[in-house]
Amino acid sequence: MNLEILTPDKKVFEGEVTSVTVPGTLGSFQILKDHAPIISTLEDGPVIIKGASGKEENIFNIKGGVVEVLDNKIVVLAEAVIA
Repeated sequence: MNLEILTPDKKVFEGEVTSVTVPGTLGSFQILKDHAPIISTLEDGPVIIKGASGKEENIFNIKGGVVEVLDNKIVVLAEAVIA
């Protein structure tokens, strides 16, 4: 799967991943390969990324936004990424 994390200022992350956990408005949820198409709002919280190797892990703390999943492409549009 391909993941992009974008803010109004820049592209924060782009790459191949095996799973992504996002802070949904009604609770966190995980996106895996062949996930059904979805658009969801996001709350402030961590986006947890497992890399293509399955072992590496990145965490980005976002400040709200939206996630879209379609054909194994995930786009996270975040208001901001908190350092």
